[in-house]
Amino acid sequence: MAALLLCLVPGYAPAAEIRVSLADSGEVLARLPIEEGGRWSVLWHHSVDGYEVEDVYEDRDGIMLLVRSHLPDFGAGLGHIPGRGRQTSDGAGGYWIEDIDEPVPGNAYVLRPGRAAVNHRLRTEADEISLTALAEHRRVRIALIPDP
Repeated sequence: MAALLLCLVPGYAPAAEIRVSLADSGEVLARLPIEEGGRWSVLWHHSVDGYEVEDVYEDRDGIMLLVRSHLPDFGAGLGHIPGRGRQTSDGAGGYWIEDIDEPVPGNAYVLRPGRAAVNHRLRTEADEISLTALAEHRRVRIALIPDP
């Protein structure tokens, strides 16, 4: 009944969620609310150089989009691919790849969180969770579940 009443409140919109589950069993590890147009990040420390890398996603009309990435250096396995967004300086020796706006197929992808030193994390405006702490070296599915 309370949920029904909230739907009647002007300006109320139910939130979508970012759902983290084990890829093999579907066991849900975390649910993080996200508003339409909201953004979240997946962050980790580069396994060779140790600096933090960030991929930023957005819920755009119920579609998960990779919108930008931050790379503090041109490390192994990293770099800008011409034609995929535009590279701009971060003013501190690294760079952003802006305007990627790439839909994630099926609104989900699978990631294998690395060891503690890598510490894969998921961050929203309100929360941050360590994917490594939840499922180190296990395949996790990160999915946008749109508003009902």
